[in-house]
Amino acid sequence: MSGTRRPTMADVAARAGVSVSTVSLTYSGAGPTSPEMRARVEAAAAELGYAGPSPQARALRSGRTGVVGLVIHERFQSTLRDPFTLSVFDSLIGDLSEMGMGVLLIPTPPAEPTEPTLLDTAAIDAAVVMRVRSGGEPALDILERRGLPVAVVEGTAPGAASVTIDDTAATAQLIAHLRGLGHERIGTITLPRADGADTRVAADDMLATSLWGSTEHRLRAFAAAGVEPCVVVETSASNVPEGMAAAHLALDHPSRPTALVCQSDMLAAGALLAARDRGLEAPRDLSVTGFDAIDLAWLAPQELTSVIQDGPAKGHLISQCVRAILAGEEPPELTLDLALRIGTTTGPVPAS
Repeated sequence: MSGTRRPTMADVAARAGVSVSTVSLTYSGAGPTSPEMRARVEAAAAELGYAGPSPQARALRSGRTGVVGLVIHERFQSTLRDPFTLSVFDSLIGDLSEMGMGVLLIPTPPAEPTEPTLLDTAAIDAAVVMRVRSGGEPALDILERRGLPVAVVEGTAPGAASVTIDDTAATAQLIAHLRGLGHERIGTITLPRADGADTRVAADDMLATSLWGSTEHRLRAFAAAGVEPCVVVETSASNVPEGMAAAHLALDHPSRPTALVCQSDMLAAGALLAARDRGLEAPRDLSVTGFDAIDLAWLAPQELTSVIQDGPAKGHLISQCVRAILAGEEPPELTLDLALRIGTTTGPVPAS
């Protein structure tokens, strides 16, 4: 080919001596082509340096972008530093790649947006909303207006596929385990509220505020277990520094908790470090539990008492939902099983 013009499908068809539709079928796989015909087309394309139809053209013809929007509620920096979330994303993105789909990370829209957000305008075929707020989720409202298929993680929505966990029951098991060890003064370190917060000792009416589903479910576990937490400390992110700051607040509280139920392993790891700063040892002086049972080798020889949540399996379930809703099937409602893991960070209540 002369000049700098990029070769086209018509050029390939002319070089191979076939119709343009045959070249199109060869690349799309949408119809039958013989091995001989495919070889002729591929040889002509190689000679011309033709890499295949452009994504834009393919999207125009199919009405599909080949992109799934992944709605993230935390700051991307926090999300991409969380080992559990990364394990979910790794399997999910791998599955979508095998389906020929790409991923666009989309920040959650504000509760009352004043102008169109990326979620309003992004060219996507479907969306995965990683969490939903209690009392209404703006991301779901936007996606419903756009008529896009949706999968919800750790929540449900009318007409949406879902992947849920029974984190209320699992957290209640942790609390029952602590009570069986004699603990009565049990505090909790929570994941953030939906409206965001600095680390703080939360108000008594925290359940009346707008919460992410996981925060709410794990708080309600106390009522399910028949226990009132002696102190509730809210964090702004699931990471070790937030867990440390929250644990110091909890341990300074007049209730003097003997155990802390943390809503993630990263928060629990921070709580253990805060205890060490104070010369306290777990479980001799303080019992600490987490959630997710991620690999925290740097805590060795200690192993967190936690709830096992299989991140890769969760990612695979989400991809099953995406596959189904893109195919126009009935949106599946899938549940990931959890299991209690008794580690070395919980023990009998310390002698007063």
